[in-house]
Amino acid sequence: MEVGEIYRYRPTGTVGKVDDVKEERGRVWALLDQTKLYYDTRCLEAADESEYRKSSYKERVVDTSSSMRSIEELQKHLKDVDVSGYTPSGGG
Repeated sequence: MEVGEIYRYRPTGTVGKVDDVKEERGRVWALLDQTKLYYDTRCLEAADESEYRKSSYKERVVDTSSSMRSIEELQKHLKDVDVSGYTPSGGG
């Protein structure tokens, strides 16, 4: 594995270009450019260049023009939401 190669993180399908490789505590980690996170290389597999899509910072930023912009706006919106018809569910 070398810097510049393209890999896919198997659990999520995230595809990125390797920006850095390091060894720590007996494990090898690779930094993927798309998420800026280190991944255990045992969970990475080589990906085809056609799977890699370089997105700009602008594309990853949430468009706030149509969404709520503050905690106060969110709290005001939530006061108007009726959740009495919902029942909690899930394991536990």
